[in-house]
Amino acid sequence: MNNWPEGWSDSNRGGGYGRGGASAQPEGARVMRQVRRGPAGAPPQGGVPPQQSYNDGYGDGYGRPDPYDNGYNGGQVYGQRDGGSGGHGGYGGHGDRPAPNWRRRIKWTAITLVTVLVVWSVGTYFWADSKLNREVDLSKVIDRPEAGAGTNYLIVGSDSRAGLSDEQKKQLRTGSAEGKRTDSMLILHTGSNGPTLISLPRDSNVTIPSYKGSESGKTYEGTGRQVKLNAAYAEDGPELLVRTVEANTGLHIDHYVEIGFAGFANIVDAVGGVEIDIPKGGMKDKKSGADFEAGKQTLNGEQSLAFVRTRYALAGSDLDRTKNQQKFLSALAGQTATPSTILNPFKLYPTMSAGLDTLIVDKDMSLWSLGQMFWAMKGVTGGDGKSMNMPISANLPNGNLQWDSAKVKQLVNELKNDEKVTVSGN
Repeated sequence: MNNWPEGWSDSNRGGGYGRGGASAQPEGARVMRQVRRGPAGAPPQGGVPPQQSYNDGYGDGYGRPDPYDNGYNGGQVYGQRDGGSGGHGGYGGHGDRPAPNWRRRIKWTAITLVTVLVVWSVGTYFWADSKLNREVDLSKVIDRPEAGAGTNYLIVGSDSRAGLSDEQKKQLRTGSAEGKRTDSMLILHTGSNGPTLISLPRDSNVTIPSYKGSESGKTYEGTGRQVKLNAAYAEDGPELLVRTVEANTGLHIDHYVEIGFAGFANIVDAVGGVEIDIPKGGMKDKKSGADFEAGKQTLNGEQSLAFVRTRYALAGSDLDRTKNQQKFLSALAGQTATPSTILNPFKLYPTMSAGLDTLIVDKDMSLWSLGQMFWAMKGVTGGDGKSMNMPISANLPNGNLQWDSAKVKQLVNELKNDEKVTVSGN
């Protein structure tokens, strides 16, 4: 007796049905869940309820329609509504996603960028601030004049060979003299009437006042001894230089900044050179290594050092050299304090590192004050300020340059009161 539905037999059930027994006979009656399809009604006695057939046009291979119902109804695709194909309102399409909130995205993108910028700026500030060499103690300077309005920086370019190899000394023509001396000295005044940059010729005739030794702490009484200004630095360093400048001018120095040969050349190379207009006739000096044709040209670190040190090839000697130093330092500051340098970390960090590694400042100097100094020097280049030499009245028999005392007094009074400078220099 065969209890299987019509059309089914052991021969078409296939081998191995069930639990894999060797017998081809069924193991027992299987109870199949009755699925009610189509119209309601009781199934035929002893059989399976009739199933709705699905004819896909192929049949069952015996010429009969395929009785298998695969559950699809007339080509209806799940996830599709109203005959659409993944359009708006579909179950599985992209149409159900809400429209992007661009205002919110822009807001959070802006917040993220600002946060990154703030963190980067703060990190850069503390990194740079930690690299400042605060070696000069202005508290050791005695008998100082009263501070006036504005801020006064004493900027010194020394001939220090620190950090230079023998090959670099030869290449830069710096020589190998021990110790260090000042090659250039400038006073930069910043205030409400624009910056004023004043060069102090190294050969300026000055009187060494009473001072306290920077190392010994011993007080040396002044004897009226007159020397060239750069001799004060050679005698007892930055503290005596500041003391001498203040005593001979009456102007209070707020900050001290010094850079040596190596740092100067490295900064120029880090910013990609500095453009300078060489005057008619060119410039050639065997001692400094200067060899320039007339016209605009970009100088690298080695060439820049030769340019600011040249004096023997100039008609005005040291006075003309100080003018070239002003022109170059202002151009360098103008090129350094630009968005292309400040906003480019691949240019900013090498430039700052090159300068800060060899920069010597006073103990009270902040990175903010140093930045203000560079922006003020850039202002001189842009025409917002004034550059001049200390007024000179005569050349003394010993070769020293005598300051014009009347003009110097007027100049100092204007600077102290932060007034527009009307005095002209040489």
